[in-house]
Amino acid sequence: MIISPAYAQAAASSGSLFELFLPLIVVFAIIYFLIIRPQSKRAKEHKALIENLRRGDQVITQGGLIGKISKVDEVEVEIEVAKGINVKVVRSMIVTVQGKTEPAKTK
Repeated sequence: MIISPAYAQAAASSGSLFELFLPLIVVFAIIYFLIIRPQSKRAKEHKALIENLRRGDQVITQGGLIGKISKVDEVEVEIEVAKGINVKVVRSMIVTVQGKTEPAKTK
C-alpha cells in the first residue's frame, strides 16, 4: 500500500501552535519563579536596608569590614572600625546590619 505525500505531510504536522509553545512557556515560568522573582525580592530588601541606615547601626560591608556607622550621607557612610579610625564606604556596599541600635547622640 502506497501513502500519498500529501497525506503523510498532514499527519506529521498535526500539532497545534499551543502544543509547540507549551514547553517554552513552562521553561520561562520555571526560570521566572526560580531565578528572576527571588533576585528582584532580594534587591528590594537590600534597597530598603540601605535607605534605613542611621548613626549607631553596626554593619558589615561587602569587603568584610565590621563597624559602627558614625556619619550618614546620601552616597557614602562613615564607619568607625576601631576607636578613632573611620572609613568612608559607599552605601550600596553595605551587606547586612548586625545590630540595629538607637541612634548615637550628636557630639
